[in-house]
Amino acid sequence: MYSHPGLKGRVAVITGGGGVLCAGFAKTLASQGVKVAVLDLNEPAAKKVADEINRDGGEAIAVGCNVLEKESMENARKIINESLGTCDILLNGAGGNNPKGTTTKETLEKIDLDNKDDSVKTFFDLDADGISFVFNLNFLGTLIPTQVFARDMAGKENACIVMITSMNAFRPLTKIPAYSAAKAAVKNFTEFMAVHFADVGIRVNSIAPGFFSTNQNKSLLWNEDGSPTARTGKILAATPMKRFGETQELSGALLFLCDEKYSSFITGTTIAVDGGFNAYSGV
Repeated sequence: MYSHPGLKGRVAVITGGGGVLCAGFAKTLASQGVKVAVLDLNEPAAKKVADEINRDGGEAIAVGCNVLEKESMENARKIINESLGTCDILLNGAGGNNPKGTTTKETLEKIDLDNKDDSVKTFFDLDADGISFVFNLNFLGTLIPTQVFARDMAGKENACIVMITSMNAFRPLTKIPAYSAAKAAVKNFTEFMAVHFADVGIRVNSIAPGFFSTNQNKSLLWNEDGSPTARTGKILAATPMKRFGETQELSGALLFLCDEKYSSFITGTTIAVDGGFNAYSGV
């Protein structure tokens, strides 16, 4: 489907590579001859993705590591440099949400304050540690890998960083304040890094996926019997294309940003791949 011969032989490091979307990113780059390091806290998941790439004729390794621990990332960097070479493309895809940073209802109701129900978590019940975990996973989990791998990228020809943010970066979703705030921070951090790294030749951009059905959000989107939840109905009603995205529909944006033949003068931007969600006011 795609032809980007200029990417062949480069080394890509993908954090969160064991997840659905980032596994797709890894396979897309591998299909262009990129040597891929699949990084994930869940090493078996990373290995599954790497094995699939190798079986299909690509070149990949799996590295178990924790994006919140610099020592772990430095160890991953050492393994990658020895096995594949230094990083040319860094894709910061690690992230996620946690129930401790999530409210039960979309809006606060006075009754939940007057008649406390322990099964209902309001804004006032949000756990500070849970909020910190979600924010750190998404923001520090991007900052720390960048500190580790961008050092090798500085001054390298055609080096680029691709961040994975979210439509939450443009407009927060109900119930998930920590995740929305963290993804907004990642978008802002993209812009900071684009300026900060401009003189050493590293381009930095983001992809903001709209709604994709993944393992992470499966329980929010689908009932146990496979029927759509009420939240799915609201999402699709607010998406002009009236469907969820497919993983492969992110491939074009990724290759466009990685291939300087097409994007050499693009840095600090965020590309929405959302079926029109961010463009629709609801009216």
